[in-house]
Amino acid sequence: MSIEEIKKVRLGKLKGLEKIGINPFPSGAKRTHTNKETIDNFDKLLKKKIFLVGRIRSVRGHGGSAFIHIEDSTARIQIYLKQNVLGKKDYKVFQDFFDIGDFIEVEGSLFKTKRGEKTLEVKNFRMLAKSLLPLPEKWKGLEDKEARRRQRYLDLLANPEVKERFETCSKIVKVMREILKTKGYLEVATPILQPIYGGTLAEPFTTFYRALNQEMYLRVSNELYLKRLIVGGFEKVFEFSIDFRNEGIDSFHNPEFMQMETMCAYADYKDNMKLVEELISQVAKEVLGKTKIVYQAEKIDLTPPFKRISMTEAVKIHTGKTLKGKALDEIFDKVVTSKIIQPTFITDFPKETSPLAKEIEGKPSFTERFELVIAGRELANVYSELNDSIELRKNLEAQQKLRKKGQKLVHPIDEDFIQALEYGMPPTSGIGIGVERLFMLLTDSASIRDVILFPAMKKKS
Repeated sequence: MSIEEIKKVRLGKLKGLEKIGINPFPSGAKRTHTNKETIDNFDKLLKKKIFLVGRIRSVRGHGGSAFIHIEDSTARIQIYLKQNVLGKKDYKVFQDFFDIGDFIEVEGSLFKTKRGEKTLEVKNFRMLAKSLLPLPEKWKGLEDKEARRRQRYLDLLANPEVKERFETCSKIVKVMREILKTKGYLEVATPILQPIYGGTLAEPFTTFYRALNQEMYLRVSNELYLKRLIVGGFEKVFEFSIDFRNEGIDSFHNPEFMQMETMCAYADYKDNMKLVEELISQVAKEVLGKTKIVYQAEKIDLTPPFKRISMTEAVKIHTGKTLKGKALDEIFDKVVTSKIIQPTFITDFPKETSPLAKEIEGKPSFTERFELVIAGRELANVYSELNDSIELRKNLEAQQKLRKKGQKLVHPIDEDFIQALEYGMPPTSGIGIGVERLFMLLTDSASIRDVILFPAMKKKS
């Protein structure tokens, strides 16, 4: 039977329910315990009347009785429907109108089957939501990749390991929050819709705000707003920031993604090396129970301290060349990054590519900046923030000259931010961690689209 034929049959059942006075989509439900709570506290609940809810996942009929598995977000549990308990009329309602995929509420008492399976004998039941389409079988094959991402709800239903992966991602964020709050960081929220974009080299998404009659941008970074908060008197702030960059899609890039950004007063980039090490290793330990992991067949040790090497040294080791300026950054990105597997802090970035970072004393061509590279990809970006408003203006004006020469990705001049610095900002350092890239690392996922619930996809023609 085709999907359309199945849908037609189920629409008939929906109308049949309505005809006999049963609402196929009632409001709310009664539940005394989750399925997992019921299984875990089985002995204590044996003589009690309980209510369970869930989606029907399997049905095995035996004449006047049926064994059914229902599933909520916590577990599957078996329920037992018997004609001589429910009555012939109600049992026939279940037989005639209920399907795998429907949501059901059941009332009853617990018992164990001869095989020892914990089961609820149903005294009453109620339809909670009628499904019109059949649930998918286990998704198989590379050809289903796009469909799984486009219809993530089906991917989650068919593949329990996918649901577990996203539960792990949620735990990663939870642990990161806990670590930062324990260290005195305050969680904040900054604007997503901004009058001027900035904070990193990226092309923005542009929109128009009719009420203000002005062009606006989806943020590429929240960095400049976090620095404004430091100017305003906060000393430690962080945000899980949804950012948008109008760039290509590949295994490590999605136009909408999450960054975890911090800003800490009276700190420099070396102080933040310690915090980054602690965050990455502690999250791995608390979420996975270990700091030695395997990512895409590579054994990786997340135990601090991480290796430290300058960008100049890294490029020389892998290419034999000593380069400077933008060329150094480009060669590192295109040739060297993919070869670095173990956690490594790449330090001393060229000034041309780091206009918001402080110069290294005695090395004015380089900045107090590092990136953490693991498994061939940048995971974190950190620098000592440039808090000299005069120097910052010079750097941003130099960026505009590059724009006139045809360079597309440059920092715009944000006059309000420069003015904020003129009021004074203490020595400050911030961390930016690509959260989905951390998800990828700790769930052994090859593509960022496998750790984003609903990744960007091209519209179907």
